[in-house]
Amino acid sequence: MTASDSPASRGSETTVVAGLPHDGGVHCETTTLGVLLTAAGVDLSEPALFGLGGGLSFIYWDSARQALPFLGGRVKPFALTENLASRLGLDLRVQETGSPRKAWDNVTTAIDAGVPVGLQLDSHDLDYFTSRVHFAGHIVAMYGYDDTTAYLIDTAQQGGRVRTSRASLERARAARGPMSARHRSFTLGTGDAPATTELPLPAALQATAACAREFLAPPIANLGHRGIRTAAVRVRSLFGRVEDPPQDLATMATLMERAGTGGALFRNLYRDFLTEIHELLPAGDNATAIATGRDAFAESALLWTDVARLLERAGATGDQKHLAEASRELEKIADLETAAMSALRTVADDTDGV
Repeated sequence: MTASDSPASRGSETTVVAGLPHDGGVHCETTTLGVLLTAAGVDLSEPALFGLGGGLSFIYWDSARQALPFLGGRVKPFALTENLASRLGLDLRVQETGSPRKAWDNVTTAIDAGVPVGLQLDSHDLDYFTSRVHFAGHIVAMYGYDDTTAYLIDTAQQGGRVRTSRASLERARAARGPMSARHRSFTLGTGDAPATTELPLPAALQATAACAREFLAPPIANLGHRGIRTAAVRVRSLFGRVEDPPQDLATMATLMERAGTGGALFRNLYRDFLTEIHELLPAGDNATAIATGRDAFAESALLWTDVARLLERAGATGDQKHLAEASRELEKIADLETAAMSALRTVADDTDGV
């Protein structure tokens, strides 16, 4: 944190939770979980938090209310937090309200007690945010406040330790629309679970198998492996879907790669989670399946980056061939990830030697 960002450097009285060294990860929800769990004595890597929460998925979503189609590479916002808390036996306390005043009181009560708080909000309204795109599924950790300012920890890309005005925070928390919540705030504690700094292997294997099963058997065609194939069809007609192809396709590509909505970011996180598991496993069927998934998602991440590049190039040139190539790459991704998840769905069936 720079001097200008430090709560202590401001004139009004400031309340902060001390001892939070976390400067931001690559994904907003896992960054927030890392902050909250570090304060509770649980120190796990960001890939471990993502994998234990069953974070990997895919969604293609489009509606008349959206300016652009949404390609998401993870489970819906906050589901990862709920999954992680359930799997590790953590004490997750969630508060929602329609009252901005009550919402502020919920947060300050926790911080006054020395507990950082997770917030779900619309990133569009945050003073420091670099992209002015509405996304009400953004999650940050709040660790301090004064009369005018809220002190947050966001991803490293957004600055890590940052600050925003209380007015902007109130607008962001009150946002409505897709993926929004009613001034949602939450805290995490260990409850009866022991504090840990080591990846809990049985839980990691269970999470991996559950994530694979959900990916392979989505309830609708917009989700999981079916969603990737849906995207492969839909991207071919993007010129007829968006109003300003040069700008809009560039925005889609930027969101995919830099915000991780449907790009390589989450595949790389999952690759690293599987790598952590593999390092703990003895030789055998589990280790083979985990290695298969690890290598497949490493390859898949590169293909997702290609898709984003092709969307941007299509917008810049107006050439349909780039959309056709992006479609073919998405089909390759669907095949690759389906094979990976088919191997991973069985890993929790045999934990002998774990």
